[in-house]
Amino acid sequence: MWGQAPEYRDLFVGRTREQDELVSALPSHRLISITGAAGVGKTRLVAHTLHSRLPETASVGRVGWADLGALTDARGLLGAVAQAVGFADHTSRPPLDALSCWLADREVLLVLDSCEHLVAACRELTADLLTTCPGLTVVTTSRQRLGSAGEAVIDIGPLPHGRGDSDAFTLLIERALAVAPALSVRHPRQDEDLTSICTLLEGMPLALELAAGQLMHRPVEELSATLRRQHEGLTAAWPRWPRRHRSLRTAIGWSHELCAPLERLLWARLSVFRGTFDEDAARAVCSGGPLSAGAVPSALAGLVAKSVVRQETDGRLRLPASVREYGWMWLGELHQRRPLQDRHAEHFLTLARSADAGWPGAGQAGWYQRIGSAHADLRAALDHLMAVDTDRAAELAGLVGFFWSCCGHLREARSYLEQLLPLCRTHSRARARAQWALGFAVALQGEHSRAAALGRRCARDARFSGTAEEQLAAAYLLGITHLLSGEAHEAYTVAQAALQQACDPPAASPSVLRCRLVRVFALTSLGRLDEAARAASVLRADCAAREECWTRAYTDYQLALIALAQGDPATAGAHVRAMLAGKRRLGDSFGIALGLDLLAAAAAAEGDGTAAALISGAGETYWRSVGHSQRGMPELRDVRAACWATARAAVGDGLFEQAYGQGIQADPVSIVALAVEGRLPGGA
Repeated sequence: MWGQAPEYRDLFVGRTREQDELVSALPSHRLISITGAAGVGKTRLVAHTLHSRLPETASVGRVGWADLGALTDARGLLGAVAQAVGFADHTSRPPLDALSCWLADREVLLVLDSCEHLVAACRELTADLLTTCPGLTVVTTSRQRLGSAGEAVIDIGPLPHGRGDSDAFTLLIERALAVAPALSVRHPRQDEDLTSICTLLEGMPLALELAAGQLMHRPVEELSATLRRQHEGLTAAWPRWPRRHRSLRTAIGWSHELCAPLERLLWARLSVFRGTFDEDAARAVCSGGPLSAGAVPSALAGLVAKSVVRQETDGRLRLPASVREYGWMWLGELHQRRPLQDRHAEHFLTLARSADAGWPGAGQAGWYQRIGSAHADLRAALDHLMAVDTDRAAELAGLVGFFWSCCGHLREARSYLEQLLPLCRTHSRARARAQWALGFAVALQGEHSRAAALGRRCARDARFSGTAEEQLAAAYLLGITHLLSGEAHEAYTVAQAALQQACDPPAASPSVLRCRLVRVFALTSLGRLDEAARAASVLRADCAAREECWTRAYTDYQLALIALAQGDPATAGAHVRAMLAGKRRLGDSFGIALGLDLLAAAAAAEGDGTAAALISGAGETYWRSVGHSQRGMPELRDVRAACWATARAAVGDGLFEQAYGQGIQADPVSIVALAVEGRLPGGA
C-alpha cells in the first residue's frame, strides 16, 4: 500500500498563487522544497494541490507520501520512504540499494512531509535517489530548505490579512462557523474584531484555526480583547523566535491559557503519541491524578472542539506537530515525560500482547490493521524500552515481528530484533519469541542457512525450557525454511513429528495452525496430492470456523495449486481468488504475489492467454515490491514457466508481451480487486 496524501474535511482557502507555482515547477524540477514557518499550511498546500489539480501533475507519475513528523531521528527514514512508495523490502541487500532498484524505472512523485528535523539525512537520501532513479521527483515540506543543488524553493508566507475580505478572514470565518453557526449573521463590530484577530495572528493558518475553535465558548469581542492583552506578554516570553514563529507561539499559548485545567493536562500528556490515536488509547495512557479515566472523554472533546486535536478522515485523532511540540514542552515542565513514556510503552506492549493472543481468531485482520495504524507509536515504544528495559523491548519486538514481517516492515523488524537479542541478559520466553521472530524475518529475506540455524537454536531451547507452543513454533520455522530451500521431505518430517509429540496443544494455537500448513505444503511438493487436498480441506474448514484469515488464505493457495495439478483450473481459480481476498485484508504483498502467479496459471490453463499475461504483469509488480523477481517454493518456478508457455501459445508472443506490459503499468491494487471479484478479462 502506497502512502496517500492526507485528505481534509474542511474547506481549503486561498493559496492560488502558491499552487500555480508548485504545478509549474513540477515538470521542470526534480527537487522542490515547500518552506515556511510552523503552522503556515505547507502540508495542506501540497496535499490539496495533488488532490485538486491531479491532471496537471500526472506527468510526474504515481504519488508516494511519507509523513516524517512521527520520526524522532533518521533511523526510520528509509523505512518510511519505502512504505510511502509501496516497497515491502524482503531483501538482504543494503536498504538504499534495494529502494533505488525498486524506484529505478518508475515515474514517482515522492513527498517528504515535515522533514525540518531530518534535513541533513533527507538531503543525503534525495541526492542518492535522484541520481539513481531518473523518473523520480521529490517534494519536501520543511521549515528550512534542504540546501541541495538544483533545489527549487517555494516559500509559503502567512495568508493575506488586515481587511475584512482577506484570505485570513475567510479562513477564520469558515472555521468559526463550524463551531458557532450564529456568526453567519454578524454586525460590523464583530467583523472589525475578527479582522483584528487576523492581524494580531498575522494570517498564520494554524493560529487562526485555534482561534476559531474558541468561538464555541465565548463571543468574538471577548476573544479579540483577550488576545490583544496576551499578545504582548506571550510574544515577550519568546523573544528569540522569528516573528512569524512568535505569532504561532502566541496563538498556541493563548489557546493553552483558554483551555480548562484538565484539557491543558491532557494536551501535555497526549504529546507522548507520535502518530494517530483513539479515545481508548488516550484514556489508557493519559489518565491519572486529577485527570481520571472518566474525565478524559470530555477533556478530549474540548480539545477537538478547540482545534488543538485534529480528527482524521478515518475518525482517529492527531495532534498537529506544532501543537504537540508545545504539549511536550509543558510535559517537561510538569516533570512527567518519563512516567508518560513508560505508560505509553506499556499500553503498546499490551496492544501487541492482545494482537498476538487474538491472532488465530475472528479478529485477526483487525489486529493487523491496528498494528499497522500504531506503527509510529510501536516504534516509539520500542525506542523507549530499548533505553530503559531491554527485556520488555525484546518482548515487544518479538510480538510485533511476525506482523511487521508479513506486512511491509520486515527489514525494520529484523533491525530491532538484531539489536535487542544480544542485550537480553538471560534466557526467557520473551527472548525465545524474539529469536523465533528473527528467524522468520531472515527466512523471508532468503537467508535460509541462517534461518535454519536460528530454528535449530529455538528447537533446542524449547526442548529444555519451552512450552509446547514454543516447540511447535520452532518446528514451523524449521519447516518453512526447508520448504523455501526445496527440502519438502525434511519439512514434512519436522512438522509431522512436532504435531505428534506436542503435549495437548490447543487445536487452534498459532503454531499448530502453522505446522499443519507446513505439512500441507510439503505433501503437495512431494506429489501426494490426494493426502494434501484432504489435509488442506480439513485445515481450511477449521480456519473458516474460527474466521481465521492468514492460514486459511495459504490453505486456499494450496488447494488452488492441487486443483491446477489435477487439471481443474476453474476450481483452482476459485480458491486463489479466495486466497487473494484474505491476503488483501491483511496487506500481505508477498502472499498477493504468490496468488497472482497461481491465478495467471489458472487463466492460462483455461485458454485465456491475455488474462494470464495481464495478471502475470501485475504479479511482477508485487514481486518487485518485495525486492525479488519471484520467490516462494522452488516448484513455483515450473508453474510460472508452464503458464507463460501456454499463454504465449494461445495468443502469440506479441499479444502476450502487450498484455504483460499493461499488467505491469496498471494499478496493482485495482488488478487484485478485479481478480477477487472475478472481473478480469476472461473471468480470471
